[in-house]
Amino acid sequence: MKKDKKLKKPRPWWFGIIKGFLRIFIRKPKMVYLGDPIQEQGIILCNHVGAKGPLNLELHLNRPFRFWGTYEMNSNVREVYRYLSQIYFLEKKHFKPFFAKLIGFIGAPLAWTFYRGLNLISTYTDLRLKTTFKESLDTIKKGYSLVIFPEDSHDGYHDNLKKVFAGFAVFAKICYKQGVDLPIYISYLRKKKKTLIVDKPIRYSELAAKYKTNEEITDFICSHMNNLQYQIPEKQKKKRNKNLNKK
Repeated sequence: MKKDKKLKKPRPWWFGIIKGFLRIFIRKPKMVYLGDPIQEQGIILCNHVGAKGPLNLELHLNRPFRFWGTYEMNSNVREVYRYLSQIYFLEKKHFKPFFAKLIGFIGAPLAWTFYRGLNLISTYTDLRLKTTFKESLDTIKKGYSLVIFPEDSHDGYHDNLKKVFAGFAVFAKICYKQGVDLPIYISYLRKKKKTLIVDKPIRYSELAAKYKTNEEITDFICSHMNNLQYQIPEKQKKKRNKNLNKK
């Protein structure tokens, strides 16, 4: 397995200017690692938290990776507008139809530009998913990690995830069959505390040995990701207990 320390994020040069501007307004979340910081390429799973998840990881996770993102994001401006106005703002963010269309219209050109800079890997819900896996495998072979937001967000983004999709598990199995046992980093972004919690990695082979179906794997991931928001590292536990003892 390759170390991805010397690689750079595969982004165009102009995107760095946009990110530098955004960093002025979006401060870095507190990074809490329950194990060692991410050193090895793999799959990083995180809750979406609307736009906050992708933005925080793109701006502040210092690892070379590519995102999975719905194919509409890699389409033309009209398709991006349709996605923003009919799906993202309306169904996921629960805006009123008028405001969903208005903000979608204003935001589509900006979002389209931003999506171009992210160099997303398009995901699909039909047979075209094969192209997602092919591009993802090429990305892994080059030494990059993948960041995937697996939660089912059809009715919005919730602090406690209701369900996660199995695409990441299917892809990890494809890699495993080709001799690459990817580590999976489960993480959770606590938006109110502005904290990103990253758990110790677990290999796909470990998941496959313990859970026999993709449904069992996704149930575990969903539950584990939800539980992460309540995790306190040992150092913080000692500090908290010390403060309690002083009172």
